[in-house]
Amino acid sequence: MQHNDNTDTNIPVAVRRAPASPVRVFIHTGEVSGDLQGALLVEGLKRQAAQQGIEVEISAMGGDRMAAAGAKLIGNTVPVSSIGIFEALPHAWAAIKMQRQAKQHLLESPPDVVVLIDYMGPNVAIGQFIRRQFPAVPITYFIAPQLWVWAMMPGDTEKILSISDRVLAIFPGEARYYREKGGQVSWVGHPLLDKFADYHPASEKQQARQQLGVGGSDCVVTLLPASRPQELTYVLPIMLTAAQQIQTQIPQIKFLIPLAREAFRSRLEAALKEYGLKGQVVAQQEQALAIAAADLAIAKSGTANLEIALMEVPQVVMYRLNRLTAWVAEFVLKFSVTYVSPVNLVNMEPIVPEFVQWDAKPDTISQMALNLLNNPDQRQKMVEGYRTMRKHLGSVGVCDRAANEILALATGKAACAKR
Repeated sequence: MQHNDNTDTNIPVAVRRAPASPVRVFIHTGEVSGDLQGALLVEGLKRQAAQQGIEVEISAMGGDRMAAAGAKLIGNTVPVSSIGIFEALPHAWAAIKMQRQAKQHLLESPPDVVVLIDYMGPNVAIGQFIRRQFPAVPITYFIAPQLWVWAMMPGDTEKILSISDRVLAIFPGEARYYREKGGQVSWVGHPLLDKFADYHPASEKQQARQQLGVGGSDCVVTLLPASRPQELTYVLPIMLTAAQQIQTQIPQIKFLIPLAREAFRSRLEAALKEYGLKGQVVAQQEQALAIAAADLAIAKSGTANLEIALMEVPQVVMYRLNRLTAWVAEFVLKFSVTYVSPVNLVNMEPIVPEFVQWDAKPDTISQMALNLLNNPDQRQKMVEGYRTMRKHLGSVGVCDRAANEILALATGKAACAKR
């Protein structure tokens, strides 16, 4: 599959011109990962707009990283993010208020183009609202939900495509799936490639340890348990119990726990003491350092797995939901997947070990971690798997390619509206 680098071939030359007024881009996403990838996209949009002589205004429902990248944040959706039927209930009212806030902003400041990032339920609702209120406004889905892996409800794919003028896919399997279902799809590659374009694992590890005050010969395991409140309840205890077992076998070990959200600091610092673990909680802005410094990471499943892989740190992946949610998913909705970690999903191959729900037990997680720590050949095999996987993620320049597609849609729509 080739990149669609000639992103605006379907737009007439007469239309492809910078509009006199600023191009308004509205981005809607949630989750810590959506905020990260949204921030990378905002940077790409600003970069490409400047190169094309286009003035661009970017507003967003997202998080602090997107705001830092230059988007005007209308509302912070990260704190209300969750996975699961029952896990979402405590955030329901806050999520409804966020939706109202987003809709009010759109009515007051109609966009030239809308970008949806992952975050299926809220994004479908916003997309349908835009279709009703602004039918001429193009909608791009950047990082569409992974229905090609775990579609549970009939009609989910049709909902996504009904609100998407263009799908900008980050995985080859995602691009194939949505194209086969009739979508207009461009495979742009994975945005994390841009973040780690010039990354050199050995030198980065040394520098990270120096910055964090960790000895060059220390055995370090980095734990990434939570980016959502529910994970402090369902993931954290299992991960820390596994860490206890590892510490029993390797008493000199040190643990690093980088914050996905500053709001989790007190809970994680207390848990570190409660479980008697040697180590420290690391600030959110130093998460990359905490991963780079590690000999091994134990992480919840999610985008962080890909970051860890691109940094060439061996890892063990785990996840747990509320037992009732898991029971409904498995026995009522018949939910079943081969893999959950993005690292394994790229080529549908088991590069990293996964322990999910009923299999996520401290004993099995700690044993796998100890095997990796004590076996250089196993660690190297995983790194080689990472390198093979990376070749299937595309090439550097992902966010610039995505930005070009988005701006082409925006300026095409704006120019047509003026005629």
